[in-house]
Amino acid sequence: MPHAVPALRETEALPQPYLLFLGDVTEPGYAKTAFGLRDWAGERCVGEYACTGATVSTGLPFLSPAQARMLGARSMVIGVANPGGRIPSTWVAPLLEALQAGLDLIGGMHARLADIEPLRNAAVVHGRRLIDVREPPPGLPVASGRKRSGRRLLTVGTDCALGKKYTALSLARAFAARGVDADFRATGQTGILIAGAGVPMDAVVADFAAGAAETLSPDADPAHWDVIEGQGSLSHPAYAGVSLALLHGSQPDVVVVCHAHGRERVLGHPHYPLPSLEETIDLALRLGSRTNPEIRCAGVSLNTAALDAAAAREAIDATAARLGLPVADPVRGGEAFDRLVEACLA
Repeated sequence: MPHAVPALRETEALPQPYLLFLGDVTEPGYAKTAFGLRDWAGERCVGEYACTGATVSTGLPFLSPAQARMLGARSMVIGVANPGGRIPSTWVAPLLEALQAGLDLIGGMHARLADIEPLRNAAVVHGRRLIDVREPPPGLPVASGRKRSGRRLLTVGTDCALGKKYTALSLARAFAARGVDADFRATGQTGILIAGAGVPMDAVVADFAAGAAETLSPDADPAHWDVIEGQGSLSHPAYAGVSLALLHGSQPDVVVVCHAHGRERVLGHPHYPLPSLEETIDLALRLGSRTNPEIRCAGVSLNTAALDAAAAREAIDATAARLGLPVADPVRGGEAFDRLVEACLA
C-alpha cells in the first residue's frame, strides 16, 4: 500500500480528519476519491459512510456521522467521482445527517454543495461549512505555448480511473527517494485533497484549459521535475478534450502510459472498445510533439490489482516484451518499477 505524502499548507486548512462518503456506488471505479484518500492520506481518514444499497467499501470502519464526530472527524468528504459529477437527491439525507452531527462537508463534484438549498440552509443553521475543491483559480490565461524551464512528466491513460494519479504519486515519491527535486502536480479533486494544491482541470472553461496546465507547472530549475497527474484519455468519447489540453499545456518531456490489465471497454461507455497501448503511445507522442517536439514515452504503468502476484508478474513481463519498454505496477513496486523510474529519469 502506498505511504501518505506530506500535506501542504493548503490541505491543513481543510477540516480533518475525514469521514469518507461513498454514496450509493456499486462500481469501484467511481469511488476513486475515497480509495485515493484511503491509500495516500489514510492517517486523515477515520472511516466510511454510505447509502443503503452501496456495495463498494474502502475497508475502513463503517461509522455514522455522529460516531465519526465522536472519534474526532471534522468533515465528511464525498468520495465519489461519478459521470458528470452529480449529487443525486438520494444523497441529500445523509449529507444533512453529517451537517447535523457537526461535520463540515467537502465536495469535489461538478455539482456545488452550496447550490443545493437544503444543504445550504442546514449549514447556516448548524454553523457548518460547505467546501468545494473542484473550483479553478481565477484569472487563468489562454495558453501561450512558450517552452518553460524544468522537466515534466505526465501520466496518460487508455481510459479513466485506472491509475494515473497513483502512478504520478508513486513516481514523484520515487524521484524524491533518489534525491531528485520533484513535485506532484494535482489536476483532479482527489489529488488536490491529497496534495493540498492543484488545478481541477475538468472544471476549467475549455479555452483556458491548456493555459491552466501551463500555470500548474511554471518555470523551474532545469533539474526540477514536475510529475503531473493525468486526466481522462485522449481516446475517450467524453473526456478527450481535457486530456488534450493537459498534454499541450503541460508540455511533458516524458509520458508514462497507464492501463488496467484486462479492461477492454471504456468505463461507463461499454459500446466503445479501449485503444491498444500501442495506439495510445503513438497518439500521445504525435499530439504532444505539437508543444514539445522532444517528448518521449518512458514506459507503461500496468494496473494489475485484479491479478495475484504470479499472474501480475507474467502480465508485466509479457507487456514489456511486446512493447520493448519498461512496464510496472507502481503499487506492487519491485525491480520492474525501479526500471520504469530509471527510464523516466534517463
